[in-house]
Amino acid sequence: MTLFTLLFALFLLLDASLRFWLARRQVAHVMRHRDAVPAIFADRISLRSHQRAADYTVARVRMGLIERIVDAGVLVGLTLLGGLQAIDLMLIRLFDNGFLSQLLLLASVGVIMMLVGLPFSLWRQFRLEARFGFNRMTLPLFFSDLAKNIVLSTLIGLPLAAAVLWLMTEAGTLWWLWAWLLWVAFNLVMLVAFPLWIAPLFNRFSPLEDETLAGRIRNLATRCGFPLNGLFVMDGSRRSAHGNAYFTGFGKARRIVFFDTLLSRLNHDQIEAVLAHELGHFHHRHILKRIVVSFALSLGFFALLGYLSTQLWFYVGLGVELVKFASFQAMALVLFCLVVPVFTFPFAFITNMGSRRDEFQADAYAASQSNADHLIAALVRLYDDNAATLTPDPLHSAFYDSHPPAAVRIARLRLAGGAQPA
Repeated sequence: MTLFTLLFALFLLLDASLRFWLARRQVAHVMRHRDAVPAIFADRISLRSHQRAADYTVARVRMGLIERIVDAGVLVGLTLLGGLQAIDLMLIRLFDNGFLSQLLLLASVGVIMMLVGLPFSLWRQFRLEARFGFNRMTLPLFFSDLAKNIVLSTLIGLPLAAAVLWLMTEAGTLWWLWAWLLWVAFNLVMLVAFPLWIAPLFNRFSPLEDETLAGRIRNLATRCGFPLNGLFVMDGSRRSAHGNAYFTGFGKARRIVFFDTLLSRLNHDQIEAVLAHELGHFHHRHILKRIVVSFALSLGFFALLGYLSTQLWFYVGLGVELVKFASFQAMALVLFCLVVPVFTFPFAFITNMGSRRDEFQADAYAASQSNADHLIAALVRLYDDNAATLTPDPLHSAFYDSHPPAAVRIARLRLAGGAQPA
């Protein structure tokens, strides 16, 4: 056992303990407030809906905790208990081509993680979501989506992985910089490719037919300086009763997308207010800033990977003894991707702090471009319809939620827009 082994075990224990502690706080806090709707929502949300949201939240937290425990067990099995070492040696014996064995190592770990997560995905979709009335997906559709994801991962993910492995072998000590540039280029291409070619593989996108609503949205987009290239409705109701709206794409691929479930629940005023919030992100360049920050962080992670891939203690400390002809480049990628979340989760609240700041700014912008009362009404309706808890534990929310708690967000909105209590 090395010093790094002890450090990894310590952070893994910290990760598990922190998640368990936060989960207990969330369950206790939500259940403690289950029998009384917060005063700010008392005249808009019924006690029955509030209790449904509490039960839904608790069920999700408990399931997530079980899933995390299983994931931690798989992580230990792959690393400290020698799982990756065994897979690597088996592939080396079966294939003379070292590059092929490296790709197969990456693919094997991907398949293992998919199979581990599959029972949870099925349970979440067909038991938990169905129990609370959200599931509209059929088993054939579920497995069709799964098959499409596997095909896309193979056609897109494997060539990208092969390119990174080639750079690790051929590009010298600064391979990580070239790999980062490749990663940046790949993500920029996906900004265009996803809305045009990938998303339509899973959902149908049709032009918004309500001309009155479309006219209001075009006027809002013009007012906000948003270059609109399309208004689309997505058949989200095929899979779930949850509703949402978003804008996506880059350049000529930029478009606004509404879930059909959202359009069926909100009136035109409320839809315009929700969209004004999304355009607030555009106005404040939140998306661009997040992309820049993401690329900067990924540069740091690639540089760290470049260093760790040359350190014997990194492999040995995680249960891998490199042998002759071992696929150490692929092993470095696998180990890095598996263990980084363990070391970074305790700092998740920092990322969420920035995200919440952005949400407050987008809300304030929406209040200036539409009507704060309409946005409040829309948010309350969405909280109610989506069974989002109105009383999350503050610490659990800080680590897990990119959006502010409902009561805090609406109180800020009233200040920003001068909205009066309902």
